[in-house]
Amino acid sequence: MQPDHVPVLLAEVIEWLQPRPRGIYIDGNLGLGGHAGAILEASQPDGILVGFEWDAEALREAKKRLAHFGERVHFVHRNFASLKESLAGLGIQEVDGLLLDLGLSSLQLDAGGRGFSFKGSQPLDMRMDAREPETAADLLNTAAEEELADIFYYYGEERQARRIAAAVVETRQREPLATTDQLVGIIERAVPRRYHPAKIHVGTKVFQALRIAVNHELENLSRVLEDGAGLLRAGGRFCAISFHSLEDRLVKRAFAENEILQVLTRKPITPGAEECRRNSRARSAKMRVAARREGRA
Repeated sequence: MQPDHVPVLLAEVIEWLQPRPRGIYIDGNLGLGGHAGAILEASQPDGILVGFEWDAEALREAKKRLAHFGERVHFVHRNFASLKESLAGLGIQEVDGLLLDLGLSSLQLDAGGRGFSFKGSQPLDMRMDAREPETAADLLNTAAEEELADIFYYYGEERQARRIAAAVVETRQREPLATTDQLVGIIERAVPRRYHPAKIHVGTKVFQALRIAVNHELENLSRVLEDGAGLLRAGGRFCAISFHSLEDRLVKRAFAENEILQVLTRKPITPGAEECRRNSRARSAKMRVAARREGRA
């Protein structure tokens, strides 16, 4: 049974990316192929798409879903930080559009087994790419208390970071941390009840922070924002969908400060009420769009 997949801001992506025949487009986070399929449909009969995906399970699913597009789609089992060298290996020097959807796929959230959600008891893995050496458990069991506190605070914007880091270190002295329910229990006990957030789980920000740290997400994003702009043809569009403030600030700053880009969205594009009703995960999505200026080297 294929997992459900609802691409966020799908109509808006097609409207702003403007796929057309003979164009070359990049999907930097292929996921289960929802955006990619729509881009390929809009660029018929001969538009090309290169999809980057470092999660092997998601890539297998996307290949099945997009198989009917044949040679019009190229799959790259790498993180989008490798954009420049990967495209060079395919003989591609310029592209007409680039999309980044920085959210987790439905497969990662719902299928379980790698610690991306709070459901049940899962291994504290959190690696997008199983080829990477360090898991969330490795980080939690070896990092100094101050480093953990900084990770929780800066990557999760968690105000109780020091309390939680101290509780993690105290717990691991008795037994190593191995599962998500262990970590959830530590967080719930460490954070006084009066500080538990009303609208999200008390562990949400810590889980976000660990995922970002394990996968070097902000470093990879900074690199692709710089390299991607340089690969656009004149007039080519760069669309980036973020899901938390750290990503959105990076995207906003990179678009504004890059002299070869013209920002097209003064404020981020957000999902409408109907999309949020159909897909609750869309609620925090923000899309910013920029275009390569004409005549800039």
